[in-house]
Amino acid sequence: MKTIKFMDTSFRDGFQSCYGARVKTEDFLPAIEAAKAAGTNYFEMGGGARFQSLYFYCQEDAFDMMDKIREVTGPDAELQTLSRGANVVGLISQCREIIDLHAKMFKKHGVSTIRNFDALNDVRNLAYSGSRIKAAGLNHQVTVTLMGLPPGLNEKYAHTPEFYVDRLKQILDAEIPFDSVAFKDASGTATPAVIYETIKQARKILPSEVSIHVHTHETAGMGTSCYMAAIEAGCDCIDLAMKPASGGTCQPDILTMWHRLRGTDYKLDIDIDKIIEAERVFTDCMDKYFLPPEATEVNPIIPFSPMPGGALTANTQMMRDNNCLDLYPQVIAEMQEVVAKGGFGTSVTPVSQFYFQQAFANVTQGKWKKITEGYGKMVLGYFGATPATPDAEIVKLASDQLGLEPTTEDVHDINDKNENLGIKPATDKLKAANLEVTDENIFIVSTCGDKGLDFLNGEMPNGVRYKEDEVKAAAPAESGDYSVTVEGKTFNVHVGPAGTSVAPAAAAAPAAAAAPAASGNTEDVVAPMPSTVLGCNVAVGDVVAEGDVLVTVEAMKMETPVSAPCAGTVSQICVEKGQKVNPGDVLIVLEV
Repeated sequence: MKTIKFMDTSFRDGFQSCYGARVKTEDFLPAIEAAKAAGTNYFEMGGGARFQSLYFYCQEDAFDMMDKIREVTGPDAELQTLSRGANVVGLISQCREIIDLHAKMFKKHGVSTIRNFDALNDVRNLAYSGSRIKAAGLNHQVTVTLMGLPPGLNEKYAHTPEFYVDRLKQILDAEIPFDSVAFKDASGTATPAVIYETIKQARKILPSEVSIHVHTHETAGMGTSCYMAAIEAGCDCIDLAMKPASGGTCQPDILTMWHRLRGTDYKLDIDIDKIIEAERVFTDCMDKYFLPPEATEVNPIIPFSPMPGGALTANTQMMRDNNCLDLYPQVIAEMQEVVAKGGFGTSVTPVSQFYFQQAFANVTQGKWKKITEGYGKMVLGYFGATPATPDAEIVKLASDQLGLEPTTEDVHDINDKNENLGIKPATDKLKAANLEVTDENIFIVSTCGDKGLDFLNGEMPNGVRYKEDEVKAAAPAESGDYSVTVEGKTFNVHVGPAGTSVAPAAAAAPAAAAAPAASGNTEDVVAPMPSTVLGCNVAVGDVVAEGDVLVTVEAMKMETPVSAPCAGTVSQICVEKGQKVNPGDVLIVLEV
């Protein structure tokens, strides 16, 4: 009987897939202790979204988190993190010296293995990062990313067993150093048949001592079936999680897979009673956190619009933050066309975020009216080569809007020439902010940008969601008068002892809040989408030209500049940093 090894993903992918990656370290350390006591010795413990999210939402340092996990698990545990090739743990790709620094810093802070993938399966993006991982003394788990497509598209646009095995052969031909191989399906949309054939062929061409790992999600309801197919084809290790961060948008549960293997020629070498106790401890640890209902669902539409489990709840949490969760079904429906026209890169971070951002822009700003920066740079080649050629019309739109020409140049060469990337510009930012210059801080600023600086200055707000916060948000309003906007229409709501009354609000004159302009003419600059104000670039009295950026807003990890529609003088600033705005809300009033 073959023993199937497993990695417990509860404390990385589980947090990302179920809680939008917003979990405080002190709250889950007892659960890791319980899992270790139950016999688990292989954990995923950082990287991916569990790097940026700690700085953006949890007011914590990811390096401190890794140190604490290593302390709890002891020196013998295998601790693995997730890296996005040339992007390492951010949404933008990096220059070579930051990729090298990533490996050194993660080795320093207790990591044993780095799973290294590229969403586009561009082997060039794995070569340098893989060499640096090995040079730092870490195990390198080189990865091929998987994704299912709607019927009729796979055979034409890649994401077939032949495509995946060809990428594996390219990895071997490039002589990238590695210790194990992973096949990663972040959306849970690859079929059992495709996974079986892929692993079967991979097993034939890899040395027998090389361990094959398979990763999927239950998002589309096929997780255990896909794992069974992978095991029968010859894989050695699968990713599993513990309740409450299992099933739904995350990996299948350890207990579920143990049960699935009963009566077969395979087993998980676990003490089932101890795992049950560890899950009880973990459930108690997470009891105060808000678990979004979509995190526990199997969504049958996902194979047609592949949204990975690890990004799904992160995006719905951000939509909740921006009061636009009602748009989620429309955005998911838009994903299919965005994926097809974008060149069929695998829907895994950062590409899944590019897809979601573009779908969100298509819904909120009009179909293909706005090409988002990440998606646009992807179709233009600035993240590497997409598996299939992107739609020519979309490439032209991206080129025109972003002012960039399509490229086939190596991403590392592009980024090495970018004077805004690297150790020196990060060091300069730290010095300008009177912050300590350390390797850790340089890496934080390089991968988290201005938000990294805000964290280091103690200025990042708490973005963790607890049950009690959701209860308060859903509580009946106290007596009084309220203004409520629904689908762009504003209503006056009165809540009192006798009940609630609702009436349409009178249309407000656009310039009523501003002092009358000398010319009598004003122009409102409005929010283009549900978003949060990051900051204003102007002051009252400033003279601006058409096209000048007046305000920057953020939605879905996407910064959007809002420009002056015409020349004029700023007569009123109607918003402040951190304010939530809806489409059409007035941000700036110009006297024209």
